[in-house]
Amino acid sequence: MLLMAAAANAQNNDPTIMTVNGQPVPRSEFEYSYNKNNSEGVIDKKSVDEYVDLFVNYKLKVQAAKDARLDTLTSFKDEFAMYRDQQIKPSFVTDEGMLREAQKVYNDTKESIGPRGLIMPAHILMHVEQQAPAEEMQKAKVRIDSIYTALKNGADFADLAKRLSQDPGSAVNGGALPWIGPGQTVKEFEDQAYALQKGEMSQPFQSPYGYHIILMKDRKQLEPFDSLKNDIFAFLERRGGREHVADQAIKEMAQEQGISTAQLLEKRAAEMSATDMDLKYLIQEYHDGLLLYEISNQTVWDKAAKDELGLANYFQKNKKKYGWDEPRYKGIAYHVKDKADVKAVKKSVKGLPFSQWADKLRSTFNNDSIIRIRVEKGIFKKGDNAVIDKMVFKKDTTVTTLKDYPIDAVYGKLLKKGPEEYQDVRALVVADYQEELEKAWVEDLRKRYSVVVNKDVLQTVNKH
Repeated sequence: MLLMAAAANAQNNDPTIMTVNGQPVPRSEFEYSYNKNNSEGVIDKKSVDEYVDLFVNYKLKVQAAKDARLDTLTSFKDEFAMYRDQQIKPSFVTDEGMLREAQKVYNDTKESIGPRGLIMPAHILMHVEQQAPAEEMQKAKVRIDSIYTALKNGADFADLAKRLSQDPGSAVNGGALPWIGPGQTVKEFEDQAYALQKGEMSQPFQSPYGYHIILMKDRKQLEPFDSLKNDIFAFLERRGGREHVADQAIKEMAQEQGISTAQLLEKRAAEMSATDMDLKYLIQEYHDGLLLYEISNQTVWDKAAKDELGLANYFQKNKKKYGWDEPRYKGIAYHVKDKADVKAVKKSVKGLPFSQWADKLRSTFNNDSIIRIRVEKGIFKKGDNAVIDKMVFKKDTTVTTLKDYPIDAVYGKLLKKGPEEYQDVRALVVADYQEELEKAWVEDLRKRYSVVVNKDVLQTVNKH
């Protein structure tokens, strides 16, 4: 009796707003979809009644995808799990887990630094390549030695670094480098730097980068963990530390429970969805959205784009809708060096389908290192191309001659009323054909699956 009462109460709180193919759809699911797609900022907002048809069509397409068993494909399962897990994984991240990860980063850093600590050097560099001629090496050596002499005589290190150092990254800061630890620079530089105490300056020395002089600005040991904790947390946030902590927690928890990580994530998703309706419907939205994309692609989008015969037939039946308000020139404007190539170009493409012209011209005239012609191919209206404007549309316009290709010519045909084949307006025909297939598909789905909308519940959307 208690279970029956609870079920009845749940039904009263979230009544069925419609059934699709016998499957009940709760009001909360419809509200989630409606509110998300009609939020502030949406230009084409729908009323609840207007949205019903869109929602029903969506559910029918998803049902068709399920009937086609698209949800059993490994590719679908993997992609859906990836989207779902992006929402679930953060729940495995705890403050304790982040603290442990931060402590680990600190301990690893401290171990890598070791007893030598951290140093903040400044340097002046005379850059020279390792394999540079002896003469260049000697010039750089003389230059660094003269700088060293000036420094020993009281010159300001930062001033000389700004004016003379050939390390642009540090020169602007008076030669100052950031805090560095062991292993972060080349051995020659590290050995010289770590031999200096604060305030000491090295003699000139050579590294793979050239000749240096180092002034040790400061030295220190790594600060205690508590003083660096916030910086380490910020570092972890920037470097995907939360995801790493989540992955570790998932792995450990799955081992403790004796299940796979995939099973654990699925279990957590079910638990969270039971208490968070927004999350439940977001995950369902990922699931159904992937199915909708795949079934729509198979049934409408990709099918229409590849159905050349269907596109051609659709174009012939609807040719008038693609008429133009002014003539177009279907052909090429081309530019050649040799007058003989004017006729040669026309001869090479005469009789070929328009779609093959580009390949034919490329293989005939520009198939080696010598480019004999320059070509613009397309369907042009007035104003699109200066050469065609002047030679075809007889407009008084200025044509800028291409350098090295002084002879201009055109070849093609003037289409006065509209396109002669669907390829001339392919993008438009594909879009319209897809729309026709979509309409026929929805009509078929409406006949195949039963849909019952509860009008009384519909009136309560966002009003309970």
